[in-house]
Amino acid sequence: MARPNMAEKNTRKRWLLVILAVAVVWVVIAAISGRNHSPLVTVVEVTREPLTSYVTSNGKVEPVSPYVARALYPTFVSSVKATEGQGVRKGELILTLDDSDVRAQLAQARATLLQAQVELRNARAGGPPDEIAQLSGDLEKARVQVANLTRQQKSLEKLVAEQAATRDELAQNRAALAQAQANLGVLEAKRKEQARRASENAAADALAVSQAQDQVRGLEAKVNSATVISPLNGTLYSLPVRTGDFVKLGDVVAEMADLEHVRVRAFVDEPDLGSLAKGQEVQVTWDAHPGEVWSGQTEDIPKQVVSRGARSVGEVLCSVENPKLTLIPNINVTVRILVANLQSALVIPRGAVGFDRGQRYVFVFNGEKLHRQNITVGAASNVKYEVLSGLKEGDKIALPGEAILRDGMRITPVVSQ
Repeated sequence: MARPNMAEKNTRKRWLLVILAVAVVWVVIAAISGRNHSPLVTVVEVTREPLTSYVTSNGKVEPVSPYVARALYPTFVSSVKATEGQGVRKGELILTLDDSDVRAQLAQARATLLQAQVELRNARAGGPPDEIAQLSGDLEKARVQVANLTRQQKSLEKLVAEQAATRDELAQNRAALAQAQANLGVLEAKRKEQARRASENAAADALAVSQAQDQVRGLEAKVNSATVISPLNGTLYSLPVRTGDFVKLGDVVAEMADLEHVRVRAFVDEPDLGSLAKGQEVQVTWDAHPGEVWSGQTEDIPKQVVSRGARSVGEVLCSVENPKLTLIPNINVTVRILVANLQSALVIPRGAVGFDRGQRYVFVFNGEKLHRQNITVGAASNVKYEVLSGLKEGDKIALPGEAILRDGMRITPVVSQ
């Protein structure tokens, strides 16, 4: 086998040097290219456009002025004349409760009241009429007797002086007068004692009358409650009892209301409360009727927040029209409250806004680098913020992506339409 000559060796060395030089050039180009590469970042322009802002939350439907009938005493349901969910007219019979025991108690209470009223009248008159009449008659007789004996005593004293009557007669009359005066004193004391007792009894008798009247009124209310009648034109939306059921004191037996106008209690998160005001437009939706929307407006803005599970919320009351009576009390609904409807707002995407130590900010692109700019925002939709200060129309801002944005960072902009 022939060995390669010197010329072939030199040619091979030259090719190795060329390949090595090319490799070095590519490495240098790659290094320079790597140092000058800027990340691709999407930028958008600050524009003016219409902006509609809603606060969305959950809520519960309530009747505006419900009538709730409750059992005022333990008893049984005698009869039910209506059906849950039906429309009712004012004066329509809904159900009746057994009131036989209560009616017996009412009769006894009325008799007790009558007796107490008689005793009060007697006390205010000075005592029982028969006792007053008897004592008044005895007093009158005693006074007449004393008056007669007094006149007779004076007459006998003259006659004795004229020796026309004996001293024994005078003494006997004096004794009789003293006895009559003593009897009169006893009767007068008795009359005063009778008046004193009557005065003391009057206060107790008045209290007894008041208590008896309260008892009668309470029992009359129970008797009246045994017949449940609709006080309004509306809907019987709750009827939890049936004929023969036993009900305890305080149990609800029927609930009804005018459901053409309902109230929705919206549970709005604390940060959103500042944008709410009375009279704002409200839209209500219910999962059971997809596609249907009920309209209304805010009525009452809360002055405090309460805990609801893990949330801190304000309870916003909204009046809602319900002409088809579709919304029923106690259902859970979604509430959207229109808080802003701007025709020409300076807007940016919500995703472009950062938040740091209570301050919102964006990264503005000046053609070469990014610059962190603090901003103030106003109304917000699901995807955009209204900008109140910090930006002007036409500014370009960066949207976060794969690259972490920093103040002074160079980027290759990708303009988003």
